[in-house]
Amino acid sequence: MNTGNSYNLAARIADNLVALLEEAIIFLDLAPNERLTEEEVALRYGVSRSPVRDALRSLERDGLVLREARKGIWVTPMSLRDFDEIYRCRIALEAIAAEQAAQSSNTAMKQKLLTVLDEMKRARDAGDARNFFSHDVQGSELIYQTADNQTLSRLLKGLEKQALRYRYHLYRRHPGVVDLSLDDTARIFGAIIDGDAELAFRLEHDLITKIWHEGRDAIREEFGEGRE
Repeated sequence: MNTGNSYNLAARIADNLVALLEEAIIFLDLAPNERLTEEEVALRYGVSRSPVRDALRSLERDGLVLREARKGIWVTPMSLRDFDEIYRCRIALEAIAAEQAAQSSNTAMKQKLLTVLDEMKRARDAGDARNFFSHDVQGSELIYQTADNQTLSRLLKGLEKQALRYRYHLYRRHPGVVDLSLDDTARIFGAIIDGDAELAFRLEHDLITKIWHEGRDAIREEFGEGRE
C-alpha cells in the first residue's frame, strides 16, 4: 500500500470538506448555534469520519465552530458583541489594505478591480445578493493581493471567515447596504487605481464604519447582544 498517496487523498478530502462546510456556515445554510456531530456530517457529505474530524478541527481554528468537552460541537453563534469586535478590527485593517494597494505599482492587478466592479453592478441590478457578495469578497481579496503585505494578509484572513457571515447576512436582508457598498466600493477602487493612497484609506475606513453602524440594529434584533 502506498501510504503517501493514501495520506494525500485523505488530506484532499478533508480540504474539500472544509471548503464545503465553510460555505454552508458563511451562507447560513448551517445556522448559528446548530449542533454538529461527526456522524451527521459524514453522512451528509458521504465521507468517513476521519476527514470530518480533521475538517471540524480546521473550522474550530478559524472560529467557525466551537467545541466543548462533553457538550459537543456547534456552529459559532452570531451576536452584536461579536459583530462589534470584528468590525472594530476590520475598520483599521481594511483601510490599511486599501492604502497600500493604492501605493502598489501593480497596474495589471489594479485593473482587475474594474471587472469585479462590473460584476457587482450586474448582481445588484439583478437583486442577487449572494452573487453580489461573492464578487465583493473577490474585490477584497484583490485589494489584499495588491497591497502585498503578508502580515496584514494574515491578520485579515484571521478575521475574514468570521466576518463573512455578517457581510452576507446584511447583503441578503438589507438591500440598502448593498447599494451603500457598491457606491463606496466604486470610489475606493477608483482611488486605488489612481494611486491616491490617502483617499483610498479614508474611503475604505468610512465604508466599513458606515456598514458597521447601519447593521448594528439588525444584528442585535436577529442574534441578540451576545456574551454577558
